[in-house]
Amino acid sequence: MHDRESTHPFVFFFLVLPYGISSGFVSITLPFVLVSAGFSVALAASIAAVGVAANLWRFLWGPVADLTLTARRWYLSGLVTAAVTLLLLGFIPSQHNAIGLLMAVVFISQVAGTLIVLPVGGLMAHTVADEAKGRAAGWYQAGNLGGTGLGGGAGVWLASHFSKEIAGGALAIAMLASAAAIYFASDVRIVSTETIAERMRLLGRDIFDMLRLAIPLFTIVLVMSPIGAGAMNGLWSAVAPDWKAEPDRVALVAGIFNGVISAVGCIAGGWIADRVGRWWSYFGSGILMAVVAIIMAVAPRTPNAFTIGVLAYALTCGMAYAAFSAIILLAIGRGAASTKYATLSSLGNLPVVYMTASDGWVHDRFGTAWMLHSEALIAIVCIVIAIAVLRWINPPRRSDLVLP
Repeated sequence: MHDRESTHPFVFFFLVLPYGISSGFVSITLPFVLVSAGFSVALAASIAAVGVAANLWRFLWGPVADLTLTARRWYLSGLVTAAVTLLLLGFIPSQHNAIGLLMAVVFISQVAGTLIVLPVGGLMAHTVADEAKGRAAGWYQAGNLGGTGLGGGAGVWLASHFSKEIAGGALAIAMLASAAAIYFASDVRIVSTETIAERMRLLGRDIFDMLRLAIPLFTIVLVMSPIGAGAMNGLWSAVAPDWKAEPDRVALVAGIFNGVISAVGCIAGGWIADRVGRWWSYFGSGILMAVVAIIMAVAPRTPNAFTIGVLAYALTCGMAYAAFSAIILLAIGRGAASTKYATLSSLGNLPVVYMTASDGWVHDRFGTAWMLHSEALIAIVCIVIAIAVLRWINPPRRSDLVLP
């Protein structure tokens, strides 16, 4: 490893911001543009889900990034590719005969996004002092969720006031401008004598070891469940007309404010996990998210109800994401922690994919109310089952489930 000098925690906000912008465009702006062009909500949701699916495979190219280029070079390669593909998405015609091309470019753009965050994780581990890593992680999460909200919100506003081409171009420029932050971070390259094949064998062995223990095995299953998935965050822009929400409101509420409130929820969720326990924080936030969805389903469909509901959903989603990370830390222990965290976090993207597609399918057949009810009911059922299983396998004491 070279250049072991320290990187300031605040730098990580800007390093992760391009990833959030790219993700926000695919999950917020693109569905809004496609539905406005005549696509069904289910089809728009499926295209967005293809992008989310790219995150399922990030652990496969993690060892490649570790063993080849420096973190800075991988970061710049991923960022440039993500910016170029976002620009292409702005210029691809919103027509049904371009669905295949849209899906391909969306997938490539989000694969490139994973190459942005992979080296950033290495930079946090190797160039931030131990006493500052908590702040670095906080700025990282703020850049991730805040970038998604800001990028998606600005994209909807630009697309509705100007054009999707201008939206794509402006956001691509913003991503490239954020690249300047990489020069405020120390470069790093992990020196290892292991080949990629050996690294993958170690990964398989670590996963097998996890499968032999009750709590880690339970956690693996749990992260693939729909609890706290927050799939509606990618569909608010598509269903906003049901609440008679105008484009400016959608841009602010589902985009900018959503990102800010989600980041606040992450901070709150981490604080709760520290003091109440990981499991209570995770299940509790999942229940709160389900309650918000049910209230939105039965409440009057007004623009103000849309604003309050979406922001309440964003708050609980942030809490759930923080608790999600906390239970993963409990399961992976200390041995090969980075590899196992990457694996479980990749699996954690699976429920976002299938719940996004499920929400769109239910909407097109039964309407918005049943879409919200179904998401809430599925989560509540899974939480009840999970609590029963957790009690049956005799988990550690409450004091053991609190972050150290």
